[in-house]
This record gives sequence, structure tokens and C-alpha cells, in this order.
Amino acid sequence: MIPILIVIIVILLIGLPLLFSAIKIIKEYERIVVFRLGRLKGAKGPGFVIVIPFIDTFTKVDLRIITVDVPRQEVITKDNVSVTVDAVVYYRVVDPVSCVVRVANYHYAVSLLSQTVLRDVLGQAELDDLLQRRDELNKRISAILDEMAVPWGIKIVAVTIKSVELPEEMTRAMAKQAEAERWRRARIIEAEGERQASLILGEAARIYEEHPVALRLRELQTLIEIAREKSLVVVTETASPIGRIVAAERAIREQEKRLGE
Repeated sequence: MIPILIVIIVILLIGLPLLFSAIKIIKEYERIVVFRLGRLKGAKGPGFVIVIPFIDTFTKVDLRIITVDVPRQEVITKDNVSVTVDAVVYYRVVDPVSCVVRVANYHYAVSLLSQTVLRDVLGQAELDDLLQRRDELNKRISAILDEMAVPWGIKIVAVTIKSVELPEEMTRAMAKQAEAERWRRARIIEAEGERQASLILGEAARIYEEHPVALRLRELQTLIEIAREKSLVVVTETASPIGRIVAAERAIREQEKRLGE
């Protein structure tokens, strides 16, 4: 019985670790690519998976969206301006077998490819497009990356340019340009206001010319507004030129009436 017990103990000591090593629990967002004696067996998971110890080897792949922080890149734009740009690339694995079999390190490959495409695309754009049309550049970079990463079983979800750093000289020049543009707009608005005011004053002058009494009333209203300031002394003629004009017109009408009688 002793030799049998020894054999059973040895089997348990060897078999149980092998059994535990053969059982794999794969999470919902993971897959394993299994190779049996070097030959591809395919992707397995999620859930309970059994692999043969010492015969099967596997590589675990994460199917969740992965973020790649693209390092800062020195880019010369189409109009010969040197800028520093950094971006973020979001991708996920759609074909675990391809990303394991066709590329050695898919994460590193996507990172280097993102840097190259970022420099190529931004090098063909002008500085104004880089500052104002960033969404279009993001879509163009994403489309190029996605097309190149399809054979690796990778889907590029999005590309985002985080920041664009300009040289100090260019920043000062743009600040001067923006200030000059504001001054130009202010002067245009001021000139437009003067033009509208002159039109209104011309119309008012024609009305006052046709109705001298209205001009007299406006003069009296102005005097009333000035009189509100108690610290001011206003000196005016009792009979203003407008008053004399009104009196002369009244005398002419009376003379014409008498002659008519």
C-alpha cells in the first residue's frame, strides 16, 4: 500500500499544478491567441478556456480602447513656420489574431505610425489651418492611420491634436496682428457712426429750415437742459436771430393781409 500511496501523492503533486495551469479564465474584454506546437489554433475566450501545458502557448489581447500619447513633434508647416505639436490617438483591437501574428508589438507600432503620419499631414497644412481647422486635420490623420492599421487588426477610433506651440516671435507677431485688426474694426465702426450721424443731422437741418419755429423750440429745450446745471450761468439774447426771423415773417403776413383788405 505504501508504494501505491506514494504514486498517488506524486500524481497529485504533479497533476494538480498541471490541471490548474491548464485552466484559464478569460475576461469579457480579453481574448487569448493560442499556438499549439507553434501552429496557430485561433482566438479563444471569454470565459472558461483550457490550454495544454507545455504544448500550447498563448498571448493575451485587450479589446478595450487603448490611448496612445503621441510625443511632442517638431513640424514645419506648408508656409515654413516651425511649431511643436502633440496629439492623442485612440484605438482598439478588432482582430486579435492579426494583431499578434502580423505585427510584433502593435502598441509600439501604432505609436510610431502616429508620429510619422502626424508630421506628414501637418507638414502639408498651413499655420492658419492648423489653428482654425483642427477638426478637419484630426479626421484626415485618423483616416490615414485607420487605413494603414487595418492589416494589423486594429481600428483607429479617434485622433485629437492636444496643443500647438508657436515660437515666441510668431506669438508676438500674431498678437500685433490681432491688435491691428481690432483697431481697424474700431475705426470702421467709428466712421460708420459719423456717417450715420451726418445723414441724420442733414435731415434735421432740412426740417429746421422748413420749420424755423421747431429750431426755436429746440434752442429753448437746449437752454432748459443747460439750466439744470446750477453752477453754470447762461447768457442769451432776449430776441434771438430765430426769434427775429419768426417776428419778421409774422410782420410780413400781417402786411400782406392789410394790403389785401
